[in-house]
Amino acid sequence: MNTYVVVCEATRISAIVDPGADAEDILALAEGTRVIKILLTHGHPDHTGALARVREVTGAQVYLHPADAEEFDVDVDLPLRDGEEIAIGKLCLRAIHVPGHTPGTVCLSLNDGRILVGDTLFCNGPGHTKTPEDFMTTMKNLQAIVFKWPDDTVFFPGHGESGVIGQERPRFEVFVSRGWPPDLHGDVTWE
Repeated sequence: MNTYVVVCEATRISAIVDPGADAEDILALAEGTRVIKILLTHGHPDHTGALARVREVTGAQVYLHPADAEEFDVDVDLPLRDGEEIAIGKLCLRAIHVPGHTPGTVCLSLNDGRILVGDTLFCNGPGHTKTPEDFMTTMKNLQAIVFKWPDDTVFFPGHGESGVIGQERPRFEVFVSRGWPPDLHGDVTWE
C-alpha cells in the first residue's frame, strides 16, 4: 500500500494521501510539515487503516468522495468531488472522479504532470473490480478520462511502482482491441 505526502516546499504545509497502515511511519514521513488535510482516493480499508491515528495526531480534515463515504462508512469532514481544487499551501491539487474500482474513486492531479491514481490504474492493468459491471465502468473511465492524459503524465498508484501513461496506453489499447469475456472482473492484466 502506497501512502503519499504532498508537501508545499514554500510553506511546509502538507497533505497525507491514503494513510493505509503504519501510522507512525506515515507521521514520520510528514515530520517537519504541518499536515492540514488527509485525502482518500477511495474508502477501502487498506487505504484507511491508519486514518484514525493520523487524524488524531494531526487534527487534519479528511476528504473523500461522498459515494465512498457512504459505501464504506468513513467519517469525513469534507466531500472530495470531481473537479474540486484542494489547496495545500501554495500547491493546488485537482480531484478527478474515476469510478469503477469503487463508486467514489478519485485521482488527484498535482497539476504538474503527476497524478496520484489510487487503485484506478497500475502498471499492466486496472484496479480490482468486484463485478463485470464495475469492470466495464473502469474500462469506460480509463478510455474517456485516464488515457486522455498526455503521454508524459506520471501516475502513482495505491500499490506498486509508478508508471507513465504513454508507456501504459499501448498495452491498454491492445487489450481493448482484443475484447474480453462479458463476465470479466477481479484482478485483470493487459496480457
